[in-house]
Amino acid sequence: MTIYSQGKSARPQSFHVSATTEDVAATLYTCPANCRAEVSMLLIVNNNGNTTVDVTWEDANNPSAPSDLSASILGSKNMIQGDYVLFTGATLVLEPGDSIDITPSGQATPHIDGLCTVTETFIPVG
Repeated sequence: MTIYSQGKSARPQSFHVSATTEDVAATLYTCPANCRAEVSMLLIVNNNGNTTVDVTWEDANNPSAPSDLSASILGSKNMIQGDYVLFTGATLVLEPGDSIDITPSGQATPHIDGLCTVTETFIPVG
């Protein structure tokens, strides 16, 4: 069962970002304050040269690990031009404020594209 089949208002959406600055995180998606988001697809594509790629889940509120609020989804993956990584068949549920970031390194002119599909389920106020 997915979170969008529970009788609450929900909307599926897709997002994309290009990470084009070495050692600088590009935010692919941030869960809005009034939603929970189910990530059902994540695609990372290298469009330029040999690049190391990190994809992280930035946890906005993780009481079990307050000093380290990020988790590696793809850690230091060396990708040549044309390589891609596709995550499907698993679900990541993001809480309000959580984000997915992509950071390229080891390439002066990186071009990493990130695409994701999420279903945002609205959290009732009150």
